Amino acid sequence: MTENIMNYETVALDDVNNALVILDQTKLPCEVKVLSLTSQKDIWNAIYLLQIRGAPAIGVAAAFGIYLASKAIDEDKFSEFYKKFKEAKNYLASSRPTAINLFWALDRMEKAVLDNKDRSVGQIKYLLRQEAVSIKEEDIWVCRSIGEYGLRLIKDGDGILTHCNAGQLATAKYGTALAPIHLGHKKGYKLKVFADETRPLLQGARLSAFELHSSGIDVTVICDNMASQVMKNGWVQAVFVGCDRVAANGDACNKIGTSGLAILAKYYNIPFYVCAPTSTIDINTEKGEDIPIEERSANEITEMWYKKRMVPEGVKAYNPAFDFADNELITAIITEYGIVRPPYTENLMKTVAVKEQSI
Repeated sequence: MTENIMNYETVALDDVNNALVILDQTKLPCEVKVLSLTSQKDIWNAIYLLQIRGAPAIGVAAAFGIYLASKAIDEDKFSEFYKKFKEAKNYLASSRPTAINLFWALDRMEKAVLDNKDRSVGQIKYLLRQEAVSIKEEDIWVCRSIGEYGLRLIKDGDGILTHCNAGQLATAKYGTALAPIHLGHKKGYKLKVFADETRPLLQGARLSAFELHSSGIDVTVICDNMASQVMKNGWVQAVFVGCDRVAANGDACNKIGTSGLAILAKYYNIPFYVCAPTSTIDINTEKGEDIPIEERSANEITEMWYKKRMVPEGVKAYNPAFDFADNELITAIITEYGIVRPPYTENLMKTVAVKEQSI
């Protein structure tokens, strides 16, 4: 591939052809394949199968998806339209349980319907399109803002360790945890990034390393169990990770392995930063233990990446997709409205209040 992957849109709306357009992230980095999805089943599968992934990108995809579902509803009466809209919303919401952006985006789209129930169905459909486009545009601003705040916490020449993929491939643009790196690179910073391979789906090796290398950033892939040695070597000055859901107390849920990284960073006295759009802050969830953790198929561990099955037949495999970093291990949570530090229960509420006042 000669073109930079950063020049591709992760998720887009093709309104003329009634399609959600995404990069198939299950094919990267070996193949850059763009999918045009026109059925709700295909959109559901794309979210479930991680063809589109990353909490912000899932939220944008869900917004476009439910708009396309509403566009296909052939009802002029609001009550009948809303009934079918609700069915479509519940269907898309069932695709993945952990990333709060999925539900946040769908709830926001539903609010656009209910706030305009006195309008014609045709007008509501138009407003849904506007809302979905706004969700995408806001995500671009959010990620840029997170990147600018995060850049204040690093300096030229720093080594940064990251886990999973919280870059542009996980968002509409820039990324969250990788946004400070991308913006720093544009400013001429010579950063050295260590990307955890991130088992079992290899999203650090396949995606983070891919987009960082494509942008000319110095990146080294390490297996997840090598992070301690890299930290011990003194090569890491900060850890930046993304987040799928932040509980009210500041516990931050992210790709499996994040908890261990936070523990290691604490031991080696390395700052551990969580990059989290306010849309991922779930004030209604008290603590990390209350966040539903998705468990995925065992074959992602036993055979997905091998020509022949690696684990002996009959051996069980435990495959949770997420864990959470305890709030006491987190140096700061970087949002689009600023850098949040402990006490998180109090300060996250203040950040959410700032967001609500800005709407």
